[in-house]
Amino acid sequence: MIVTAANFDEWRTACRGLLASEVPPSAVHFTDGTEASLFAGEGIPPATSSKYCVPPPFLALAEKVACHREPQRWARLYRALWRLTHGEPHLLDLATDDDVHWLARAEKAVRRDAHKMKAFVRFRRVGEHFVAWHRPDHRIVRLTASFFARRFPEMHWSILTPDESVTWDGDQLHFGPGVPAKDAPPPDVLEGLWKTYYRATFNPARIKLKMMKKELPVRHWPTLPETAIIADLLAEAPVRVAEMVAHAEGPARSAAAFLPPHRDLASLREAATGCTACDLCGPATQTVFGEGKADARIVLVGEQPGDQEDREGRPFLGPAGEVLNAAMHAAGLDRGAVYVTNAVKHFKFSMSGLFRQHRTADVREVNACQPWLAAELDLIRPAVVVCLGATATQAVLGRPFRFADRRGEVVPLESHARAIATYHPAAVLRAPTPERAAEMRADLIRHLAVARGLAG
Repeated sequence: MIVTAANFDEWRTACRGLLASEVPPSAVHFTDGTEASLFAGEGIPPATSSKYCVPPPFLALAEKVACHREPQRWARLYRALWRLTHGEPHLLDLATDDDVHWLARAEKAVRRDAHKMKAFVRFRRVGEHFVAWHRPDHRIVRLTASFFARRFPEMHWSILTPDESVTWDGDQLHFGPGVPAKDAPPPDVLEGLWKTYYRATFNPARIKLKMMKKELPVRHWPTLPETAIIADLLAEAPVRVAEMVAHAEGPARSAAAFLPPHRDLASLREAATGCTACDLCGPATQTVFGEGKADARIVLVGEQPGDQEDREGRPFLGPAGEVLNAAMHAAGLDRGAVYVTNAVKHFKFSMSGLFRQHRTADVREVNACQPWLAAELDLIRPAVVVCLGATATQAVLGRPFRFADRRGEVVPLESHARAIATYHPAAVLRAPTPERAAEMRADLIRHLAVARGLAG
């Protein structure tokens, strides 16, 4: 028996009749309409109701596989359908089965092709209409058409492919025959916008040609206006990378030049008021130096002062300071017995209306301020350094130390002291839920208690 199916709906209708008449796969020869036959369609049973219940996952799988270009897709689908309804209801769970394995690979190929169509279609204006020509690997126009209708509901457009075309009139989708590449619309003014956008988003520091050609196959390049400038962008890449590095790193600046010849905490604090090693000194109100006992056994290092600390000139005074004080009390630590400071001594912020919004210090700013923190630790010589947050952790332990993975771990320092990284109190305040805040607060208290135990 020869059955012709041009699309999923036709195949599904035919299969209802075949199953109702108990026609086995071996007795059916499927075609997709491209094979000429005098007998195509003869003897197909009527699509009557069937006693079989087809699993919904199979129908969803079949709808995608139906778009595959493999001529045997209909036969493979019907064989799997027959097995599912004749004693193998759990067939799709057998990933090593030949039929299931092929269907899974075909579905993946179609899904990937559909993703690329959504990414690579470029419309060109033709009068008041927008037209795109695309060459997909599989017959996916009907599968992806609804995406474009949702994406561009107010725009009248057509997408042309060699197999089929689709037009959206603002209300309905209309499908028609395929269109050859020679009938594709000519370039228009929109292509200049695409090239400008692509140039702006192109990252020369992350060029991987093999990966780019895998994700952006060369066969699609003729319909993508931005590919016309890829050669130029690749040629410019070394110079652009050098410019990016120079801009990111900037000139090497350090607070070491501002350190006083005679050093104690008082002279350090006085010298730091005139530090201009980084650009944060301009917007900030003042330098916020560390405070506490000069012979403290424990030093707490935060990221940078906040808004209130910047105005008053002392570390950890605001809401984060209240969280820290409560956690220290719960851990059995007296704030008067410790030394509290920050990795960066100036407040970094951006204006949000009338308010100053905290911004995280970058690597250059942390490195520039490093000599102040190093001088503080060298004078105090604590037994334990508690790093509050990722920025403080990197300033004390270096960038290779991963805060998220090693938080709470006791790490030896070259000065014979030991360090432990924990949450910054401000992170507790920013926790997404009360439950998460409670967990973070408990970790902060526990790590402070460990520090107290290490300090003796």
